Amino acid sequence: MAAVAALPLAVASAGQGADTGRAAVPAAPRGDAKVRTTHSGRSPFLLGLGLATAARCGPGLTSPDGIEAQTCVLTQGTDTWARTYYRNATGESLDSVLSLMGPGGRTVQMRCVTGADDEPATCETPRERSRGGPDAYTAVTEFAAHGTDGALLLRSGSNS
Repeated sequence: MAAVAALPLAVASAGQGADTGRAAVPAAPRGDAKVRTTHSGRSPFLLGLGLATAARCGPGLTSPDGIEAQTCVLTQGTDTWARTYYRNATGESLDSVLSLMGPGGRTVQMRCVTGADDEPATCETPRERSRGGPDAYTAVTEFAAHGTDGALLLRSGSNS
């Protein structure tokens, strides 16, 4: 079952790096009967933005301790990666781990720097070549109090 979720504005540019080889073509001046056309083979709807990025996200969650998070699996072209959007209002730095689990038991984990500044932030895994459809991947982020005995404060998943 797929869920549709509202994402922060940052998703609008998720993974879209600079692509200087593509640009929108300016419209012909009014009254000019000649219209410039291009036959580059590219979709006229890309407007230099590159490949679209698909996101499959779990719900936005908030812990009683003051951590807000939403975790997503992102796919662009042949790449898949995980990203978590979070805000830490606990007043203390936390330990956090973002895991991307894929087909064949493959798992990628990232330790995320979670400061105490109460500002929205993100953490993501490196991109990897997709080995199946987006539904074959799950992402989970765990936030815990700092230290080896730190209590689990929030677990956020892409398919929660």
